Amino acid sequence: MHITRVGFGAWAIGGADWAYGWGRQEDGQSVAAIRHALERGVNWIDTAAVYGLGHSEEIVAAALKDLPSDRRPYVFTKCGLVWNETDRSAPPRRIGAADSLRREVDNSLRRLGVERIDLYQMHWPTEDGTPLDDYWQTLLDLKKAGKVRAVGLSNHSAAQLAIAERLGHVDTLQPPFSAIRRGVAAAELPWCAEHRTGVIVYSPMQSGLLTGSFTKERAKGLPADDWRSRNPEFTGENLTRNLALVDALRPIAARHGISVGALAVSWTLSWPGVTGAIVGARSPEQVDGWLAAAKVTLTTADLEDISCALQRTGAGSGPVLPPS
Repeated sequence: MHITRVGFGAWAIGGADWAYGWGRQEDGQSVAAIRHALERGVNWIDTAAVYGLGHSEEIVAAALKDLPSDRRPYVFTKCGLVWNETDRSAPPRRIGAADSLRREVDNSLRRLGVERIDLYQMHWPTEDGTPLDDYWQTLLDLKKAGKVRAVGLSNHSAAQLAIAERLGHVDTLQPPFSAIRRGVAAAELPWCAEHRTGVIVYSPMQSGLLTGSFTKERAKGLPADDWRSRNPEFTGENLTRNLALVDALRPIAARHGISVGALAVSWTLSWPGVTGAIVGARSPEQVDGWLAAAKVTLTTADLEDISCALQRTGAGSGPVLPPS
């Protein structure tokens, strides 16, 4: 699969009423955002069964309904997080049992309205005692059966990737990666580059912090059903450092004529091994805010300036400069 450098992230459009929701969303706007991204050339969507406890996959299906085959994007989703329908606010459980994963893929196929999922990813390492070898073999079996086209891991370490690779090739890794959360640059990105494993990073704008429009007032006003209201990056000294970083990035974005958010996404794409970035949007206007990231090439001077900004503000942790 030849994917565009940015893809549409469908976490936020899952809505509220679950442990990691983004507050209430307008489904019509979500559908409009997806269709706008496709019209502007984005050719893949990343979602997960757990986003909105099935609702995100249903919104993706609604957005793709009646699209001709030559305009349909690749659809990626994830498994391994199982929720309790009687207590939707409870955190989903990380389950890797084969029968559970087989049920999940069938449910995702039904909600998405597709005959085959283009990329199927294990969302997190399990907590039910299922060994990595076992759940990875299940995903490989689903690929062999034709229910999914490719298989990957999300939120797994380089050591875990190596274990899986011995059983069958890890087509992709989906890790968190942004100018604030940089840890995977140390081990996981080099591992993937060496083993020809694609990398699609999530939260490159750190869940909105690096858009250029986030403020302390907005952070204080986040509703209780928005998971960010409980996240340490959105409070206290962390928030102060993160917003100082945004201010330091503004002149770098300005010299390219792009938003701070697009600059933040472009920075992740500058790292060797990164194939694409998953970027969320809840309206067509938000899509337009980050599309330019796919076309911007940051110079050595840009990257050095961003490195200095990271060190000066103390925002986040991890490597600050891509290897040359």
